[in-house]
Amino acid sequence: LENGEVPVGCLVVYNGEAIGRGRNEVNETKNATRHAEMVAIDRVLEWCKEHNRDYTEVFPQSVLYVTVEPCIMCAAAVRLMSILSGLFRFGGCGSVLSISSDEMVDTGEPFECVSGYHAKEAVEMLKAFYRQENPNAPKSKVRKKDHRN
Repeated sequence: LENGEVPVGCLVVYNGEAIGRGRNEVNETKNATRHAEMVAIDRVLEWCKEHNRDYTEVFPQSVLYVTVEPCIMCAAAVRLMSILSGLFRFGGCGSVLSISSDEMVDTGEPFECVSGYHAKEAVEMLKAFYRQENPNAPKSKVRKKDHRN
């Protein structure tokens, strides 16, 4: 919440070790693609280079944990990297498209999605974020927030 970003976090675990962490960096970097999942995937690629590992062998043995359902861009990236499975606090792939399991051409292997993992905590964190003002909004667009729960 302190970073002024939508509070989404992501962790990639390989053989019981966290090898990639990410959080939303969209406002910070002024780059709309810097979602938590994309940042975590980049960190895994860096880890693979540093440890002389082939990412095509690491990702299929990895589990991705993220606080909310991945957007279409991130779900496609997870699938393209052939990540074994993903656990989401709320949502779950399939609310708009089932990127995780649809039969699609050249998009990698389907992956298992598990939703509801610490859902209450994730929802409360998002509610707290949206009760704040957006420090990046133009002054003409700033609205007074209603501080009801």
